[in-house]
Amino acid sequence: MMRVSVTLALLCVSVTLSARREDDVLELRDEDFNYLTTEHETMLVMFYAPWCGHCKKLAPDFSKAASGLKGSVQLAKVDCTANPDTCKGFGASAYPLLKILRNGVDTGTYDGPRTAVGMVHYMKKQAGPDSVLLATEENMQVFINNYEASIVGFFQPNSAGLAEYLKIAAQLRDQFRFAHSSHPTLGQQKFEDDSVRYEGHVTVVAIRRFIRDNLFGLCPHLTRENKERLRVQDLLTVYYDLDYRLNPTGSKYWRNRVMKVVSRYSSQGLSFAVANKNDFLSELEEDFGLGMSEVSELPLVTIQTRLGHKFTMREEFTRDGSSLERFLDDYFAGLLKRYIKSQSIPENNNSPVKVVVAESFEDVVNQPDKDVLLQFFSPRCPHCKKLLRCSGFSDHLLHSSRKKGSAH
Repeated sequence: MMRVSVTLALLCVSVTLSARREDDVLELRDEDFNYLTTEHETMLVMFYAPWCGHCKKLAPDFSKAASGLKGSVQLAKVDCTANPDTCKGFGASAYPLLKILRNGVDTGTYDGPRTAVGMVHYMKKQAGPDSVLLATEENMQVFINNYEASIVGFFQPNSAGLAEYLKIAAQLRDQFRFAHSSHPTLGQQKFEDDSVRYEGHVTVVAIRRFIRDNLFGLCPHLTRENKERLRVQDLLTVYYDLDYRLNPTGSKYWRNRVMKVVSRYSSQGLSFAVANKNDFLSELEEDFGLGMSEVSELPLVTIQTRLGHKFTMREEFTRDGSSLERFLDDYFAGLLKRYIKSQSIPENNNSPVKVVVAESFEDVVNQPDKDVLLQFFSPRCPHCKKLLRCSGFSDHLLHSSRKKGSAH
């Protein structure tokens, strides 16, 4: 009788604490929230209201993301109209509210994309610990054998420095990969070749600055994902068929040619990168005037400054790097002409109202010894057409200037 009583008691507890599941999404309630969330290392929870239109719109993508993340990240939801205590504890007053939990602890609001693909991509980076513990050389090689930058800290177990480092990893895990070890000899030879060491006092501010200044190295791989971070500085980029997975030999060959040259200019305030030209074809054409006919097997070279000035290397890239060296010498000497997307300068421009295009703007308008009244117009605008004719501007010239980049 005693054995039966215990069994029934356990069964009752099991039934009470089980959550409803719709597809791969758990439906959590006030009575089981704290218990069930602690069972999952990483969880994304949506706090919602059934009447909320935004919640209804998000629901299908949330369900698809749950299936895509099955086995790595658990997705769950809480109906705040039926479970006010839990929702109040998380400050859920506007819906939907998405929170990331680790072992039941709130680690912050989810601020990633709200599509199924976006949530899967974002939350995969959230899965697992903030910093991976590396115990063997094999662990080290597996971790650093990655196309994203890897940050590894070496500390004594339970040291104050390790505690600070883990805080940094938690704050920056969305941007970088972190690991730590108590074995300072792991990966030693690899690190002598490919890393920069930090040996100062470990603080959040110091490590953030160290990562910012050293993460990308002398000549990193520019991608669509990291381009905004790299382009906060004046940047020379060499574009070619860069693919470290499918063509590692060719990718390294051209990067080595670039490194041989740019290493001599590393202290002059210009940063350097290499990129897969196929990832930036439209940008090369729109921003630098390098059309498809100019895209060859040889690398293309551009410079883009923080002020938005653009330069292109028109000379063919030579394998000995001499053309790149001449391009850099001319850039630092101020001899390069900026690339400006512009209509051609008119051959006949003797009318009282001059035609100004982007390429002639500085020469015609920005003169210190004269005042200029300038009209910016659109050829499709009827008011512009009327004003131009009133000013004596011929219909012929108006029609001939129907391209971007002209002003009068």
